[in-house]
Amino acid sequence: MANGFWAHAQANPDRLALVDPDGVEWTAGELYAASNRLVHGLRAAGLGSGDVFSVILPNSAEYIVAYMAAAQAGLYMVPVNHHLVAPEIAWILTDSETKVLIGHEKFADRIAAAADAAELPAEARFAIGDVPGFRPFAELTDGHSADLPADRSVGVTMNYTSGTTGRPRGVRRPLSPGSPEDARYGGTLLIYGVKPHDDNVHLVGSPLYHTAVLQHAQQSLHIGHGVVLMDKWRPEDMLRLIDRYRVTTTHMVPTQFHRLLQLPEDVKAEYDVSSLRHAVHGAAPCPDHVKRRMIEWWGLCVEEYYAASEGGGTFCSAQEWLDRPGTVGKAWPISEIGIFDDEHNRLPAGEVGTVYMLMRAGAFKYHKDTEKTRKGRIGDWFTVGDVGILDEDGYLYLRDRKIDMIISGGQNIYPAEIEGALLRHPGVGDAAVFGIPHEDWGEEVKAVIEPNESFAAGPELADELLAFCAEQLATYKRPRSIDFIVEMPRDPNGKLQKRRLRDPYWEGRERAV
Repeated sequence: MANGFWAHAQANPDRLALVDPDGVEWTAGELYAASNRLVHGLRAAGLGSGDVFSVILPNSAEYIVAYMAAAQAGLYMVPVNHHLVAPEIAWILTDSETKVLIGHEKFADRIAAAADAAELPAEARFAIGDVPGFRPFAELTDGHSADLPADRSVGVTMNYTSGTTGRPRGVRRPLSPGSPEDARYGGTLLIYGVKPHDDNVHLVGSPLYHTAVLQHAQQSLHIGHGVVLMDKWRPEDMLRLIDRYRVTTTHMVPTQFHRLLQLPEDVKAEYDVSSLRHAVHGAAPCPDHVKRRMIEWWGLCVEEYYAASEGGGTFCSAQEWLDRPGTVGKAWPISEIGIFDDEHNRLPAGEVGTVYMLMRAGAFKYHKDTEKTRKGRIGDWFTVGDVGILDEDGYLYLRDRKIDMIISGGQNIYPAEIEGALLRHPGVGDAAVFGIPHEDWGEEVKAVIEPNESFAAGPELADELLAFCAEQLATYKRPRSIDFIVEMPRDPNGKLQKRRLRDPYWEGRERAV
């Protein structure tokens, strides 16, 4: 069987491989030729095996072309979050030792300032569209051969983690020896039970700079699937694309579920989503009632994983979740999950502690940060700071991130549980719960609510929500006060940027967690 995108493209060059956000369709042969040209262009710009280039792009065909170039040229590609400001981008460019930057005119001001701050040479700056001081992206591709380059080797992405404290760090993996055709493709998709058939179509609805989003897209291409890109996610647009392209797989986050469920029933009924086989979600906790309603609507295709940029993880089918509500599943065949206490003792089933993962493939270190690499490890086990338990059968249940846990009057309180309860109220569009200082208890529970459009923020809704919580939660878990916000600070991957809400309350004070 053909292995990897390049083999698939040569075997069937006329197959539809990619649809960009504007609806432009790319055959496998066109994508193959474009990625080959970019390899030749990057090498002409001075890049060799093990070197780094960065991309700051919207979801686009060029994003996929850049990945496919890195993956066959032994290069590291750094996908940079385009929502970062110039100093943050500059730090990543400098820390990663980026030799070429490919940007987009949508982000012209910040990428130009970042390139200047990082002292990136003018000949190393390329842009799609007009960015002052940048050369046209076409200079990296036009005039170069569409044939496979010589001396091909496997390249990878180096994603920078958002981090809970300090600057983000690159998750750097060693490059694999051998040719790209010798690599193993399909990764987590095969673990989820996705089959490498040509009739599969994968829909990308989140930014490609997110680790899992790009992984699912590239794995789909490598096992012969077509990929449809969205740049701006809207719930009805997603349904329309599923219907039009008979989408079979997609990667989602719980906030997208919540917004889909808020669509009017007649809008939902207008689109056929029966083609879906694997609607896999992760990145954030999913309230039980939201997931149950999605399964009722979409069926048993609603599946879940737990992992991080560093690795993973677990997988949970819809039926396993229905049998064990709240679980994120069992360990992947290539992984092991363990629960440890603060003294690094492994805990038995049923006891709450820090979740650690052990992967038998995919070793990593944090780029230029030996201390962070060491700090999050127990031997070969690593953690990203989540808290959870394992049951007797090895199913993992997450409680929350350790840094988000509230300790009030000696009680450990997990915000995700309270957020899930609040989201049951029809007036709540989005919810964030965190601890704020309290002189006697240490912390008290604060809730911030983004109301649904038909509900007015104010004391009346706050009182209604507090009364609602009194019916849903034990006294010590209930919010003591509620604030309202026009739009919750979530990144486009659906992750709640809780520090932006919590940190002002703790200015000049130190949290115990």
